[in-house]
Amino acid sequence: MDIGVVLQNDPPALEVVEWAKKAEAAGFSHFWTFDSHVLWQEPNVVYSAILGATERIVVGPMVTNPGTRDWTVTASTFATLNEMYGNRTICGIGRGDSALRVLGLTPQTLGQLRESVLAIKGLANGRKVTVRGQELQLTWAADSRLDVWVAAYGPKALAITGEVGDGYILQLADPDIAEWMITAVRAAAVKAKRDPDAIKFCVAAPAYVGDDLAHQREQTRWFGGMVGNHIADIVGRYGGDGKAVPQALTDYIKARQGYDYSEHGRAGNSHTTFVPDEIVDRFCVLGPVESHVKKLKELRELGVDQFSVYLQHDGKEPTLAAYGEHIIPAFS
Repeated sequence: MDIGVVLQNDPPALEVVEWAKKAEAAGFSHFWTFDSHVLWQEPNVVYSAILGATERIVVGPMVTNPGTRDWTVTASTFATLNEMYGNRTICGIGRGDSALRVLGLTPQTLGQLRESVLAIKGLANGRKVTVRGQELQLTWAADSRLDVWVAAYGPKALAITGEVGDGYILQLADPDIAEWMITAVRAAAVKAKRDPDAIKFCVAAPAYVGDDLAHQREQTRWFGGMVGNHIADIVGRYGGDGKAVPQALTDYIKARQGYDYSEHGRAGNSHTTFVPDEIVDRFCVLGPVESHVKKLKELRELGVDQFSVYLQHDGKEPTLAAYGEHIIPAFS
C-alpha cells in the first residue's frame, strides 16, 4: 500500500515545497494539496516548484473541481507538468466545496463532474475528446499520462466513479464506511463493464502519531466538520435514513449548525464542536505507531491501495518522521 501526504497551500509557498522534499525523503509516494485558490495559494504553481525540487514523488490536488478552471486548462496544466517532469502528476477531483462556495457559487452537478473527468483524462493523455461540441486534442501531449481519481460520498457520485474514474478518493478512514463505499464503486464498475480491480482506492484522513489522544482529537476534530459539509448536501438530496450513505455519516451531522469557510480545514475550527469523539476516532488515525499500523492494515485488507495523511495539526514533524521510520516500512 502506498502512503501519501496532504497539506494545504499556506504561505510561504516555498515551505510547502520543503515539506514535499521531506515527504519524499521519508518514503511517501504522493504529495497532495488542497485546491481552493482564495483560501490558500494557487496549487498548480506550487506543484511545478515541488516537481523541480524532487525526483520521485507524485503531486496533485485533493481535490480540484470542474468549476474554477476550464477543463481544458486543467488538462493542459497537468500534461505540461508531465512533459517537464516525467509523468509525476495525478488529478483528484470532486464537485467542489470550499473553492466554489467562497465565491458565492454552488458545487458543480454530477453530470458536469462526469464530463469533466472524461475530458481532462482524455486530453491529458493525448487523446481526442469532444468538449462543448468541439473536437479537441493536445497534439503535443502524446507521451503524457494522467490518472483522474474521483472524490465521492453519495450514491450517484460513487456510481460515476465506478463508470469513469481511474481511482476513488474517500476522505475518512473508518473501515466499515470504506468497505461500504468501495463495494458501491466496484459494483458500478462492473455494471459499466469495467474491470473493478483496475480502479485504485485511496483513503485520506488526518493522522497524528503520539500518546495524548485527547489533544490529538482536538487537533483533528475539524475533519469531521469538513466531511459534514458533503454529507449535509447528500442528506438534503436523499434524506438521512441511511440508504444513500451509511447511518454513521447521517447521524452525527444532526447537531451541525452552519459552517464558516474562513476556518476550513484548520485545527481549532470553532464550527466543528458538534463532532463527537467517536467520529474523530473513526474518521482519523490517532494514537501510537501500533494503532496506525493496525488501522492501515484493516484498510489494506479491504482493497485500499493508498492511505494519505492529512498533516493539518501541530504534530507535523513527529508524525512525518514516525511514518517514515516505522509505518511506511511496514507497508513497503
